[in-house]
Amino acid sequence: MKTKFETKAIRTQMERSSFQEHSTPLHLTSSFVFEDAEDMRASFTEEKQRNIYSRFSNPNTSEFIQKVCEMEGAEDGVAFASGMGAVFGTFATFLEAGDHVLSARAIFGSTHTLFTNYFPKWNIQTTYFDTDQLDAVETAIQKNTKCIYVESPTNPGVEVIDLEKLGRIAKKHKLLFIVDNCFATPYLQNPIDFGADLVIHSATKLMDGQGRVLGGITVGKKDLIRQLYLFARNTGASLSPFNAWILSKSLETLAVRVDRHCESALELAKRLEAHPEIKWVKYPFLPSHPQHELAKKQMKQGGSIVSFELKGGLKAGKTFIDAIQLCSRSANLGDSRTIVTHPASTTHSKLSKEAQLAVGITGGMIRLSVGLEHVEDLWEDIQNALKK
Repeated sequence: MKTKFETKAIRTQMERSSFQEHSTPLHLTSSFVFEDAEDMRASFTEEKQRNIYSRFSNPNTSEFIQKVCEMEGAEDGVAFASGMGAVFGTFATFLEAGDHVLSARAIFGSTHTLFTNYFPKWNIQTTYFDTDQLDAVETAIQKNTKCIYVESPTNPGVEVIDLEKLGRIAKKHKLLFIVDNCFATPYLQNPIDFGADLVIHSATKLMDGQGRVLGGITVGKKDLIRQLYLFARNTGASLSPFNAWILSKSLETLAVRVDRHCESALELAKRLEAHPEIKWVKYPFLPSHPQHELAKKQMKQGGSIVSFELKGGLKAGKTFIDAIQLCSRSANLGDSRTIVTHPASTTHSKLSKEAQLAVGITGGMIRLSVGLEHVEDLWEDIQNALKK
């Protein structure tokens, strides 16, 4: 039976045990036992597919991976202890000394740190391109370029990148096309449909959706995932069975939660845009967004993140953050609780001022991760902070 997204999220479960449980049980075990010596041999040579050790295989982890693969239209996946574990593990698997990465300039601060502080030590270089100048991507490709990497929508400026165009470029030049799909989730966007080879998620964000656990996952083509699996198996950045169980259960409500996130985010974006203290607002499904039509083509809805700039600059940004009462001051996002963040002094503080400005991060910029509270309560809190 071919089922819709919401049904897959709820009904994709591991095989029931002899107890015939309705809800998936926890498998809090570090290892698994074997029937005899031949069973052990066949398991370790992978002639027999079974769980051996929870560092690289566990029923809860397998269920989580299977769900995300079905949601993304991927062949296979590997789960990690965190989103950055998935990012690093993916690059570490496929990059070698002397390789070159083409990356969108607007990316998460820790990923930028990997590219600028750590990869150069291993003779891996990165060239950045602007999200609104994709025509320059092809000319930036070098003989040693291995992959193209993007986030869409971007963090924190919620810019939308033409995935189909980049997918064509990557295919033409036989490059890996890797997309961080964390902001959109598989419910709103499927990069594989636009040519992505690998899709990365910080499951800590909207997949969990309640700020409880850390997790990450990379999904994609089976032959690529096999290589990634071997790296993860031998390096140990594994997702715990408990966190996998939490995340798999959380995916059952992803669609209904994200619908509410998007509905409230769009409403708040409209109201912020009309407020006299606001210089600009960016939200993918706001008609004023520079890539509004592209967003409607690639995404089902606009997501949970709204970015805006206060007219008063850095002083106004800090005053706004201090004046918030209901919303949380945190560096996280994708939570049931609405979160306000000042990217220039937190998530992207390691970037130089020039690098911040290059991706639209100013002193007065606020990133709003819209939660599931009543939208009128959120608006009252935001309005009161803006009055300060």
